[in-house]
Amino acid sequence: MVKTFHIAAQYLATVAISFLEPKDDDSHTNLGWKNGALQTHSLSEDNCMFSLDYKSFSLIWTNDLGYKESLSLDGKTHSEIVHWIRKTSLRAKHKKVYEYALHYVLPYEKIKSDFVFQKPSNQKIEELITQRDIVQKALENVLKSKSQNTSIRIWPHHFDSGSFFMTNDEIGIGLGMAIPDTMINDFYFYVSGYKGHEGIELSNQIEIKTGQYYKDGWKGIALAVSGATIDEATDFYRQSINHYLNQG
Repeated sequence: MVKTFHIAAQYLATVAISFLEPKDDDSHTNLGWKNGALQTHSLSEDNCMFSLDYKSFSLIWTNDLGYKESLSLDGKTHSEIVHWIRKTSLRAKHKKVYEYALHYVLPYEKIKSDFVFQKPSNQKIEELITQRDIVQKALENVLKSKSQNTSIRIWPHHFDSGSFFMTNDEIGIGLGMAIPDTMINDFYFYVSGYKGHEGIELSNQIEIKTGQYYKDGWKGIALAVSGATIDEATDFYRQSINHYLNQG
């Protein structure tokens, strides 16, 4: 289920790679989350956007001039989807030609032209939407309480929702939600602190009441998403950030 949407999100990433000016940090490829859909940055002066709507399992083009084209991914092959994107992007008057070309490697086998998408169950899709909604709202709450207006974006490579801000003490705080991996076999909220490019290692004297502290490899505090509410996620972020701010 996670894999299906992670792979599907690469169509948005490759559209951004095809049509936007590249940035050194790859931020031109990252995605927003709105109304149950992933969406690219604006691709043109008429605010052309390319989206992946979870509930309908569809790719959608829109712009401010009323243009709209959509394609259900269910039962479609990779080659059919690439052809559709190329054809409809030309209708949206993009001057460049769309190419499905990634400059990073996903943690899955390489997608082939005859790969066929199958829509996950509505229940599974609703679970994914709820998880993204919870982290989006919790991050908005925390960033607002810290008077930070940094963006919340989903990075198509690792497929995490994340944000980052600097404190007055020159401590960088990264926070967000990661997909299941070898560290935690569940979606999980995370907070990590940095000085420069180095991860901050917290003192053994600090008592972590919510979540678990990791220091082998990645250094940070994480909490499994399952069953968490917006308020619980917000409290986790606040408490974890304070551990880094109080240690300095």
